[in-house]
Amino acid sequence: MNFHLVSIFPHYFESPLQSGLMGKAVENGLVSLDYVDVRRFAGGVHKSVDDRPFGGGPGMLLKLDPMVKALDSVERKGRILMLSPRGKPFNQAQAKALSQEEDVTLICGRYEGIDERLLDLYPIELVSVGDFVLNGGEIGAVCMVEAIARLLPGFMGHEDSGEEESFSAGLLEYPHYTRPEDYDGLAVPEVLRSGDHGKIADWRRECSLSATLSDRPDLLPNARLTVEDIDFLRAQPRTRLGRNLYIALCHYPVVNKFGEKVAVSVTNLDLHDMARVARSYGLGGFYATTPIEDQKALADRLLSHWKEGAGSQANPDRAEAFSKVKVFDDIESAVLDIEAQTGQCPRLAATSARLDRRKEAEPALTCSEVQKWLANSPVLLIFGTGHGLAEEVLSKADGIMRPVRYLDDYNHLSVRSAVAIIVDRLIADEY
Repeated sequence: MNFHLVSIFPHYFESPLQSGLMGKAVENGLVSLDYVDVRRFAGGVHKSVDDRPFGGGPGMLLKLDPMVKALDSVERKGRILMLSPRGKPFNQAQAKALSQEEDVTLICGRYEGIDERLLDLYPIELVSVGDFVLNGGEIGAVCMVEAIARLLPGFMGHEDSGEEESFSAGLLEYPHYTRPEDYDGLAVPEVLRSGDHGKIADWRRECSLSATLSDRPDLLPNARLTVEDIDFLRAQPRTRLGRNLYIALCHYPVVNKFGEKVAVSVTNLDLHDMARVARSYGLGGFYATTPIEDQKALADRLLSHWKEGAGSQANPDRAEAFSKVKVFDDIESAVLDIEAQTGQCPRLAATSARLDRRKEAEPALTCSEVQKWLANSPVLLIFGTGHGLAEEVLSKADGIMRPVRYLDDYNHLSVRSAVAIIVDRLIADEY
């Protein structure tokens, strides 16, 4: 396989790519490294490769002409990738796909970047090795070359090695041990010394699952899990953001389609569905707020039926869900109740189906911002009935979340649907 490394510092690659297994792969002809020095194609006495950006701004850009000439000097470019913080994240699946290519060209940016027109001239794929900024793309290119090359047949001493490592099966790898069996009182796990290969395989799988749940739970949604794997994971302790999240459905003050402040009736479906969301996601609680006495009485009768009456016997699951529900006059009462339970005043996040278009309005809250709140304090997420929350409720919130479909022109979900979607996005803990 041929790697063409386009850089203004080609000597950067010499030591890391000539060491260990990579050095052996180059020596054996399994991997070929072609260092393309961009400075060789720069004009003038000083071989300058950078210039100031049009429009002003800090830093310098790599000039287009030497980059074009450097790329044109590569006869068989194969897939062309450029290391850039703007790029799509590089992962094991990409490494595997690229290992099937005969030629891969990696362009290493420097300074503030490269003249954008390079992307118009060549089929360049932008790729990033992480959400951080480096001085240049060389160190990222080294990572990519090694990740790709080690998947080539013959690169690793044991052909199965690449398939049993972290990320290959969507999980982190299990721990390894070697001799001595005991080191300063630290013993190798007994199961690994048992000779029972079935038990060893089970132990390794469970260690892999535990490590992934603990350190990289974001991998689990895409991992191939058996029923046994899921049963094992269910039994493991884990931190849940939902315990700090409370939801409220405000029936007054809300607005109607004419923008007038009104009160809206409590509905059976809203209470049922939102209660089940609260229980399924392990939320701290669910509040229905209305100051109207007959509406509070209606809600209390519903709750009594399912929590203590005939409904609790006929459907215990529904009774469990309704244990999360409380009915208060207003949002302020819900805030006081949360404070009494947790010892902390909750932060308030309002929801709306409309963008706040007022001049100098704060940008809408993102899910990641609210998740940071949840990590440190209780949060009350407020939903409105009718055509949305009245201004007096919105003004008391610490922020207003983006509409569910904020990039589309139709954003008219039922409140029950919006609750399920927003809670799922916030908690994001399938695991």
